[in-house]
Amino acid sequence: MTTLLEVKGLYVHYGAVEAVRGIDLTINAGEIVAILGANGAGKSSTLNSIVGLVPPHKGEISFSGGNLFGLPTEIIVRHGITLTPEGRRVFGSLTTEENLLLGSFPLVDPGTYRDQNLQNMYDLFPILAERREQIAGTLSGGQQQMLAIARSLMSSPKLLLLDEPSLGLAPQIVDTIFEQIVDLRNSGITILLVEQNVAMSLQVADRGYIMASGTIVTEGSSDELSSSNIVEQAYLGHE
Repeated sequence: MTTLLEVKGLYVHYGAVEAVRGIDLTINAGEIVAILGANGAGKSSTLNSIVGLVPPHKGEISFSGGNLFGLPTEIIVRHGITLTPEGRRVFGSLTTEENLLLGSFPLVDPGTYRDQNLQNMYDLFPILAERREQIAGTLSGGQQQMLAIARSLMSSPKLLLLDEPSLGLAPQIVDTIFEQIVDLRNSGITILLVEQNVAMSLQVADRGYIMASGTIVTEGSSDELSSSNIVEQAYLGHE
């Protein structure tokens, strides 16, 4: 397999607090890889550090063989990584289409690809085409999540980071979101997924990492993690 993202010895600090403590992880092209763990384990901090929203304290972050450590977020996005943040964070006063168009700005030549990418998003998420003129803040939670993912895809990423895409959604909508995650992988986009829904994550992921207290406590295939009690230990502290 071709290694797409490699993180070595990553530390992330918030003042004196170490949120991430020396983790290593590798993402290969074409995979869905899940990072699982309880709240406060360091999962979101890891994603935010990879895209430069939270400057890493030390370590190595390489993508397609190039160094990303310390680069600003807009440059990292142009290298081919985007993040769909926890809580969706759509621009509520703008229309659906205006939100999508904002996602194309990191493109080196947005005019060339913007219209095609926009049509691709409407093909992938037909409900967004129906609601293209609707104010984003009035969309349902599931529609806003689709919009957040589609906005991330407008910059033509090779690697999509998804932070808690099922958060606050009804079970039926969660099923739809995870089906779309698989469709994205099948279309050629590699995905690094942070998610509280362990069962659904391990159903769609090829591999996973379990985090606790800022460190990776184990890793393995989805089948290996599903058959182990290490996930329960990480979430509940059971021995």
